[in-house]
Amino acid sequence: MSRALLLAVFLAIFSTQTVFSQQFKSALDYLEFVSNEQQIITKNTWKYTKAIAHSKNDRTIAGRRNSLIKSVERAILKIEKAKGFDGDEFKKQVLHNLDLNKSLLQQDYAKIIDMKTVAEQSYDAMEAYMLAQELANKKMAEAQQEFEMHYYAYARKHNIDILENDSDLGKKMKISGEVFDHYNQLYLIFFKVYMNEVYLYDAISREDVSAIEQSASALLESSREGLAKLDTVSLYKKDRMLVDATTKVFEFFIDESENKIPVITDFLVANADFEAIRKSLESTPERKRTKEQIDAYNEKVPLINKAVEDYNRTNASLNQKRETVIGNLNESYQRFLAKHIPND
Repeated sequence: MSRALLLAVFLAIFSTQTVFSQQFKSALDYLEFVSNEQQIITKNTWKYTKAIAHSKNDRTIAGRRNSLIKSVERAILKIEKAKGFDGDEFKKQVLHNLDLNKSLLQQDYAKIIDMKTVAEQSYDAMEAYMLAQELANKKMAEAQQEFEMHYYAYARKHNIDILENDSDLGKKMKISGEVFDHYNQLYLIFFKVYMNEVYLYDAISREDVSAIEQSASALLESSREGLAKLDTVSLYKKDRMLVDATTKVFEFFIDESENKIPVITDFLVANADFEAIRKSLESTPERKRTKEQIDAYNEKVPLINKAVEDYNRTNASLNQKRETVIGNLNESYQRFLAKHIPND
């Protein structure tokens, strides 16, 4: 997303020449022409930012991005066709800046979209995805600063007084950047811990008791570390929404790894033991089965039944609780963005 600030320019003199004629009688006319094109781009940038913050539909977000790219392309065509005033130096500077914006949107941000599809496969991939976002946003902000530098230089050269203030749109863009910074910081803290649970359930699916115990230990340790990190996070406008929701998830992970996973491993061990006894008994012809084999099997039946009961109850409880805390966290992310990023 672009975090470019809209430069609000209040012109004391209005040209009688229309923009559509692509002819300019003064530097002021040309500056107003360029400013109007930049304003259109900035408004579309804000629409793109709003879509990211408030829409769950990837198609809507992609549509806003395409609209933004088209607005940049239209501005490039109009400025290319228009004759610059007092030479083409400023015109070339503006076009260079617009070409940079277009490249960022078509390449850097397109790359980010591609990275999003694999970001949740690992913490490193998610971190790389978010770092790519930050880098693209930084490049966009630097491009805006460069535009403003040339804009002011051209105005000074032609003795044009420019009054600037933080426009409403500029303030919104600044706010959105701060909100997403906090959002991303909290999400990365969560995701680093969450991946340990992913690895844990991969081990459970393979019934690898040793890997399960190692993953449960890693989940416990990372959850405690995550809680410690949450205590150091600077809140955005004293809003604890994301911190509190993430805390509940980590507390669930701690209970899961300490108290619930042992029940699952006990079941897997008991079940493996029972299956070995059962297979041994069934592979032995009835007339050759010993009393010891039969007694061992009969002794394990009530134990495995109890283990199955405990496993099913524990697993159902885990699934319900996980759905609740993760669902609450996801809703908190949406509410946080909706609350702090303007939707007008």
